[in-house]
Amino acid sequence: MTTTPRRTVTHKPAVVGIVARARKLTSPAQLDAIALRAHRVWKSPIRGPWLTSVFGSMLLVGIPVMFITGLVSYAAYDPRLAGNDNTPQKGILGFYLFNWASNPSWIYRVSQGIHVTLGLVLIPIIVAKLWSVIPKLFEFPPVRSIAHALERISLILLVGGVGLEFATGVSDIEYFYPWKFDFYDVHFYGAWAFMSGFVIHVCVKLPLMIRSLRSRSLRKELATSLADTRPEAPADLVAIAPNPPTISRRGILGLTLGAAATVFLTTAGETIRIFHGIALLSPRGRREQKDANDFEVNITFDASNIDPVELGESWRLEVIGRRTVLLSRAQLLAMRQTTAELPIACVEGWSTVQTWTGVAIVDLARLVRARKDLDVLVVSLEKAGTPYRSATLAGNQAFNPAALLALKVNSEDISPDHGFPARIIVPGAPGVHCTKWVRQMTFLQA
Repeated sequence: MTTTPRRTVTHKPAVVGIVARARKLTSPAQLDAIALRAHRVWKSPIRGPWLTSVFGSMLLVGIPVMFITGLVSYAAYDPRLAGNDNTPQKGILGFYLFNWASNPSWIYRVSQGIHVTLGLVLIPIIVAKLWSVIPKLFEFPPVRSIAHALERISLILLVGGVGLEFATGVSDIEYFYPWKFDFYDVHFYGAWAFMSGFVIHVCVKLPLMIRSLRSRSLRKELATSLADTRPEAPADLVAIAPNPPTISRRGILGLTLGAAATVFLTTAGETIRIFHGIALLSPRGRREQKDANDFEVNITFDASNIDPVELGESWRLEVIGRRTVLLSRAQLLAMRQTTAELPIACVEGWSTVQTWTGVAIVDLARLVRARKDLDVLVVSLEKAGTPYRSATLAGNQAFNPAALLALKVNSEDISPDHGFPARIIVPGAPGVHCTKWVRQMTFLQA
């Protein structure tokens, strides 16, 4: 019997071909070719390390000021006191270095005014900085080394964080909340994430920024016309095949700083009253204050959902200390009256200074035999569950001689929108702690 030998047919596995093609596509030469094609997309002749470093140096000053004033605002809420801090599970991020001061009375007005106004002014500069580095966001390959990986991670935190912080901040200023999360919590945690990326990015990029700033003269660039504008020396961010310039570097700097100045002039009036008449972008309007109560307000009486009957003759203020007293508005008006010129300053950045008259909190403490410098829990007529329905005032705030249970403003009864029958006005405190429609004050035992 003759046996026919079997023919062995060898089939090249498909996986071998895939691996071979993958190796070819990921070879250094191929990767360089892909990176070069990606780089050629960007044609602006003014992009380069120098221009990016100029915008970066502005943010290197502005962003830390924003962060510090944000921490100051957090401290102003006196987070150690019960009910004042709504940020859950803040852990070590909830630290603060000092108890909030009640003098000078304008301290919160200035710090939060800087925070909000500077934040708005920085927006054009941030946009210009992002435009200048946009090729880096599409860099290929995405990671080339450990240092490069750190830089890329910092960009995620930096770009994502700046978008989150400024979008939520501007929305809060405008009272526009299209999301379901709590602004305060997200803005708080987002700030720490953003600053983490910012610090990493600065550590990685600071030497390059310094070298880049020294590579060209700012004075010469400001004197260079469009016709004489040339690309920077070949370097990262510099276009390989640039188009003819349509704007000079001094033009882009002037455009950016001009936009920042315009934002300042049209928004700063919420804090700086000399600009109040041109605060065209102010969501509170340019009030002429035609009467005693015609000034800014966050929550109107209609928005409070308080029954108007509760503001009538039956209203009583309950003051609790070593003893408890119930006081009508007439009885409060019969007590010694104190007048003080004090600001209301809110987290949204607006502030206003008015002349308030009412009973000093220290006199109410004396009435209920409360020991001096006790913290004071103030509760509004608003319904339970309403945000900031109550606030705890630190003893140094409550016992400031100018801290008032205000009954009048500018010599007239305060209106329902401003807290009738009585509201708190405390020097240096955030506006949200100047509780309106007060129904109860408790001097807390140590």
